[in-house]
Amino acid sequence: MARHNELGKWGEKYAADYLQGLGYDIIERDWRIGHRDIDIIARTSDGTTVVFVEVKTRTNDVVTKPDDAVDIKKIRSIGFAANNYIKTKGIVDEVRFDIITIVGSNNDNAQLEHIIEAFNPCLAY
Repeated sequence: MARHNELGKWGEKYAADYLQGLGYDIIERDWRIGHRDIDIIARTSDGTTVVFVEVKTRTNDVVTKPDDAVDIKKIRSIGFAANNYIKTKGIVDEVRFDIITIVGSNNDNAQLEHIIEAFNPCLAY
């Protein structure tokens, strides 16, 4: 597996562990529909909201911030996948779209930022 893929998988696990530490229930990881994917689908600790989380991991943020990689094309892709998930699973709860950025390469040097309600895919059209 390429180094950037390993870093991404580690980042997604780190983000999932972080969310679980906050009391979130992880419903799905790496959920796919065709070539589109959602990194983490979770339910908030109070059980009222389904959260679609995009995880961006970088070894450093010298060139660009990790959340800058969540552009309009990516937002539309996540929105499409989330809409499919909602319809397939019959979700009637509130939904939210978050971004978790991780800068670092292991648990000892990672800096995590959780951006709650980072975007609304409905506004990306």
